Amino acid sequence: MSLHPFVTVTELRQGLATGEYSAVELTQYFLDQINRHQPTSNAFITVDEQGSLKAAAAADAQIAQGKAGALTGIPMAHKDVFCTNNVLTTCGSRMLENFVAPYDATVVHNLQSAGMVCLGKTNMDEFAMGSSNENSAFGPVANPWHAEHVPGGSSGGSAAAVGSGQVPVATGTDTGGSIRQPAAFCGITGLKPTYGRVSRYGMVAFASSLDQGGLFARTAQDIALVLGSMAGFDAKDSTSAQRHDSWLEQIAQQGIPQTPAKLKIGLPAEYFQAMSDTQQLDDVRNTLEQLGHTCVEVALPNTQMAIPAYYVVAGAEASTNLSRYDGVRFGHRCENPESLEDLYQRSRSEGFGEEVKRRILTGTYALSVGYFDAYYLQAQKIRRLISDDFSNAFSQVDLLLTPTAPGPAFAAGALKQDPVAMYQQDKFTVPASLAGLPALSMPCGFKQGLPLGAQLIGPAFREDLILGLARDFQQATDWHQHTPAAAAGDRT
Repeated sequence: MSLHPFVTVTELRQGLATGEYSAVELTQYFLDQINRHQPTSNAFITVDEQGSLKAAAAADAQIAQGKAGALTGIPMAHKDVFCTNNVLTTCGSRMLENFVAPYDATVVHNLQSAGMVCLGKTNMDEFAMGSSNENSAFGPVANPWHAEHVPGGSSGGSAAAVGSGQVPVATGTDTGGSIRQPAAFCGITGLKPTYGRVSRYGMVAFASSLDQGGLFARTAQDIALVLGSMAGFDAKDSTSAQRHDSWLEQIAQQGIPQTPAKLKIGLPAEYFQAMSDTQQLDDVRNTLEQLGHTCVEVALPNTQMAIPAYYVVAGAEASTNLSRYDGVRFGHRCENPESLEDLYQRSRSEGFGEEVKRRILTGTYALSVGYFDAYYLQAQKIRRLISDDFSNAFSQVDLLLTPTAPGPAFAAGALKQDPVAMYQQDKFTVPASLAGLPALSMPCGFKQGLPLGAQLIGPAFREDLILGLARDFQQATDWHQHTPAAAAGDRT
């Protein structure tokens, strides 16, 4: 088989269609890649070898009968925050280390119905709370470019799995940057769709007004192909958007629509002023201008308030959502409780890690009597101001170009004892999350041998624009084709 770990979804579709390899052979190949990398990367919590080979055999049968879809037989992985029937869903927490959901999340169902083969569930910061993937009860994940650095979080397992060639595509979730930041750190492409574009049914909640499912892959084109089957209205999710975008219906078969020849791209002054080195972003700008687009400076004046507002809102929602884990109905339960109060206290103390406890406590404080108006309501007002900033910007430009993160992946342990510094890693991704906008990170260069990412932010429900511009950028550059030295020897 002429396979290599960094093959794209587009290439895999062609190989399966021509019979160059079967879905079972393809699945076994990537299972071998996972087994090879798992001891050092720790990207997976659960590998479903038996289930994936069975699904691959079913995909081969569909292909033989001429009933295959565009994604039939393509291997992938799910972040371990999506419920999967008969497979562990841990959310990276001791609280759910033995939890097996009795149903599939809508995202899981949609991609399974499209014929994709799930190889397993990827590691993550506990309950999606973190920016480094050091908060998992199942151990930290290593960055594929440098094992002593973090892969980003909270979807670090999915990003590392794609970045190291263990899977060609993986799901993630993004609450304040948990797809885009790890995508930048691992040198791959990551998309957070518009809030409401992808169903949250069966996605274990962190902050319900912010959480959104998305994707990691090597290219924007690969993400588009999978998004077409993953997204859509779901009556089981009250926040799901009921829209009929014709491009989304076509994208799974035909790929990204043609990008307008001339776009006006905004460069938020507040983002660039916060960067000590803008060389890579300047290069991105030059490339986009060479493609015929225009770049102009715009203002997002309330950007500096995004981080404090986000951590008040997200913490408040987390404290509410995580109150269900009480040791009574499901999840971790302490041994030999002396009373109901003791059951609650010890089950939650033993089941949750330090970062989750920190956010529950600060969120509960912000919602408490006497502080609700001072903190939570003020944060929501700031959220509106930030959303208005974006609306004003999009009245002048088509898209925004910004950094994804302040720099490349930081060393493991470097920020573990400084939560505020850790939170600042999300300062370029959080504003779009507060406004519910689609945003994508794409590889744009290197610093100290580690990848850097550029972020494209679009108006609500215009994923086609940011995917199209990213596709055009990737056709004009080769940053997305670079692979980690540690994995380069895997080519066969």
